[in-house]
Amino acid sequence: MSAEALLSLDSVTACYGRLPVLHDVNLDIKPGEIVALIGANGAGKTTTMMTIFGRPRASQGRIVFHGKDIAQLPTHDIARLGIAQSPEGRRIFPRMTVMENLQMGAIIAGDPDGFDRDLEHVQTLFPVLKERADQRGGTLSGASSRCLAIARALMGQPKLLMLDEPSLGLAPLIVKQIFAAIEELNKDGLTVFLVEQNAYHTLKLADRGYVMVNGRITMSGTGAELLERKEVRAAYLEGDTAVLKETNGA
Repeated sequence: MSAEALLSLDSVTACYGRLPVLHDVNLDIKPGEIVALIGANGAGKTTTMMTIFGRPRASQGRIVFHGKDIAQLPTHDIARLGIAQSPEGRRIFPRMTVMENLQMGAIIAGDPDGFDRDLEHVQTLFPVLKERADQRGGTLSGASSRCLAIARALMGQPKLLMLDEPSLGLAPLIVKQIFAAIEELNKDGLTVFLVEQNAYHTLKLADRGYVMVNGRITMSGTGAELLERKEVRAAYLEGDTAVLKETNGA
């Protein structure tokens, strides 16, 4: 576990019931980085992100954020420490307006004086949210709801933003816009943990990345290094269905 890390997973195992789904996962995210976790559908990427938030709990190992082991903390306490998650899919409050969703996100920050500043920031990043401030979340398009989910997470003033499949199901132009927004947020100093199946865009953007296969980390390296790995290219960049062979790292 790196002493410099903002977040570290140290030999983490997690289960659904009695079924192990994560196996001895080791992963570090340093302040100011974009770190990617890529892998096929069902590899355990989302479970890794959810385990950081305590659902499911890590059955073995440590999850350390800012020097504090958070593996057994309640989810709401983990969020208050400065970790925000934008989960996969349309995970917004559908009956609430866009503005009400953003207000809900701001509650975790506990900073009423910063609300207007944060609101202006997310509306500049995603202009559609200003245009549709009074529209119910459940009536938004897939692209707009994805922007809202990210913006709601940002309203909590996180130290670490965790994004689960932000490009899933979106048109290429929207995917480009989402990744540009992630890059801009990172340039402003936000640390980002990015879980994605879109390996090419993700590894181009990421400082470092990890590859997960069947709940295990099988490769790691810089984004550029992983893009050049023949196993990664075969499995994720060239449409090959071959399963990645486990290896000890990049």
